[in-house]
Amino acid sequence: MAQCAFCKRTETELYEGGTPVCAECSQKRAPERRHPLGDISIHRELGRELAEATAEASEASEAFLRVTTEIPTGMPHQDGTQRIHNVSRQLSHARARMTLAHKRLADYLTNGIVPEDLKGR
Repeated sequence: MAQCAFCKRTETELYEGGTPVCAECSQKRAPERRHPLGDISIHRELGRELAEATAEASEASEAFLRVTTEIPTGMPHQDGTQRIHNVSRQLSHARARMTLAHKRLADYLTNGIVPEDLKGR
């Protein structure tokens, strides 16, 4: 974490235009940009989304491992091939969701970009 460039007393993960700024200084400098949920609420919501997406990806990865280890060596049965295909698709979807959640949180923390779906709440 970086030290706030304005008050010099608070460590922060929030950046505005590449400059580290704490939530208090950010609100003082630009109160018109303040989100109705408040900075802390946005951060928590994005963190919750990331935690859920990470848990989903972990579960999908475990399911993929279970299915692939159930198949004996050699050519899998027709049903086994379809099961691998299905669980692989679930894993890909879960990883894409996790990547998006990481990007949304990183964009918020580094550039102060509030996702569109959180602006209207």
